[in-house]
Amino acid sequence: MKNMYIYHAHISEEKTRRLIKCFAMDLTGTQTAELVRLNLNTVDRIFNKIRIRILENSQTVFIEQSEFEADEAHFSSRKGKRKHVHGADEKIIVIGLYGRKGKVYTEIVPNDKAKALQAIIRGQADIKDVIHTPGWRNYDALVELGHEKVFRVHHDSNEGSSGCDIHINEVENFWRYAKRRFAKFKGIPKDKYELYLKETEFRFNARGQNIYLILLKELRDTPLN
Repeated sequence: MKNMYIYHAHISEEKTRRLIKCFAMDLTGTQTAELVRLNLNTVDRIFNKIRIRILENSQTVFIEQSEFEADEAHFSSRKGKRKHVHGADEKIIVIGLYGRKGKVYTEIVPNDKAKALQAIIRGQADIKDVIHTPGWRNYDALVELGHEKVFRVHHDSNEGSSGCDIHINEVENFWRYAKRRFAKFKGIPKDKYELYLKETEFRFNARGQNIYLILLKELRDTPLN
């Protein structure tokens, strides 16, 4: 069946557009299957392909950024719970970088030790960039590595309050958004967590834009396999 959005598709372009619309509206697979009248396995398979495409495109979000907020969060892959406590016993550790031009970049790390966090930051931030981080010692070595403009925020102080330029409020806003969004799925399989994380990053970065039109253009230009 001819379909400009999916190679070798077994559903019509009209249903594909409706499915993409449901994805853009952030409906679940079950809700979409009922509305579009498709098998749930078909919906989940296509949703998964869209998430993979979003993941593949996610490395470009930080082009021309020069000032960042860096912070880490601990998530659970079972119920989407989060404890923003350093060293908390959670399954998924995520670092978030927020560029002052409005883009966030996230990455799952194998642990919250200094080397893992620093490697991710170095991969996205130039040595001349301004970086705002929490006060945890895991970030101290950034200065030793040559980053001269590292500003630390201590949550038990007045830093980050109104009138202070040194803060990580925006990346904190992303954590709150991610927590609310993950909760509705009532558990995300650990092997799918990166896909859902990057989808959440994409939605946050596209706030104020028409996600449906963004996805339609992407899939017309490069259809799903």
